[in-house]
Amino acid sequence: MASPAITLVFLLSTASLLFQCSYGGRTLSALVEQQPLSMTYHKGALLTGNISVNLIFYGKFTASQRAIISDFVASLSSLPHQDSMEPSVATWWKTLAKYYSTSRTPLPKLSLGKLLLDEECSLGRSLRDADIETLAAKGAPRNAVNVVLTADDVAVERFCMSRCGTHGASGRSKAGGRFAYVWVGNSETQCPGQCAWPFHQPIYGPQAPPLVAPNGDVGVDGMIINLASLLAGTATNPFGNGFFQGPKEAPLEAATACPGVYGKGAYPGYAGELLTDHATGASYNAHGARGRKYLLPALFDPATSSCSTLV
Repeated sequence: MASPAITLVFLLSTASLLFQCSYGGRTLSALVEQQPLSMTYHKGALLTGNISVNLIFYGKFTASQRAIISDFVASLSSLPHQDSMEPSVATWWKTLAKYYSTSRTPLPKLSLGKLLLDEECSLGRSLRDADIETLAAKGAPRNAVNVVLTADDVAVERFCMSRCGTHGASGRSKAGGRFAYVWVGNSETQCPGQCAWPFHQPIYGPQAPPLVAPNGDVGVDGMIINLASLLAGTATNPFGNGFFQGPKEAPLEAATACPGVYGKGAYPGYAGELLTDHATGASYNAHGARGRKYLLPALFDPATSSCSTLV
């Protein structure tokens, strides 16, 4: 039996992001007035070792869009000296080491794996949860996180209604092993106000002006935020019994325990103090491969019980 999927959803009152977990349907939670004060380790396995992140592009993505996402994944590992500007994507990932010191296991090293294209949408343009796992199975069967990325014209069950993405794990198999998977959708034409904030005006909550996307693509830059959140959750809570706050049915994980926080001083409707690209006016908080810039979510620090930001 597959482990429960963890779903990235949006908190309507603040256009912030958080996770939901359940064994069946996942619906938008009630407003959380106050976050729990600690992150609990539930003694389950974490991702460890050398992990390939395989990207499965479902639907039409331009070469530029694929490069933005591929470069982000490549940036999770330490970069060559010429690309190692700080704060970096790799530094952001390494902050998860505090979770691993608690569990006495090493932080996994992620590397870019295979890129698979399904431009003709072999399963159609309206997908259910079972379809996502079927697509994820096209990636590596072990020592991998298989990431399904759906294009802006692909509908996915409960996308934009209660979630922006999901992470989960396949069932156990003697032949192929077990893999973790992530799904993230491009929300640009369907719900950018929910799943691409702060690069789009929010539908609900405070109406601050949207930020300029660092790679010039509202949908894909929004996908990066959601993908980063889900990869952090996959590493620290891959099977639903790792690190999370609150009840198992509606947990908050490493990134989503800090909804809507990207820089210091953040509050509902305001992402916080960020770096600015003076050439484009774009907002970001992390440098990546090939001179790219990204906006990444704050991570909950289990040692201080506070949200830790890069800037």
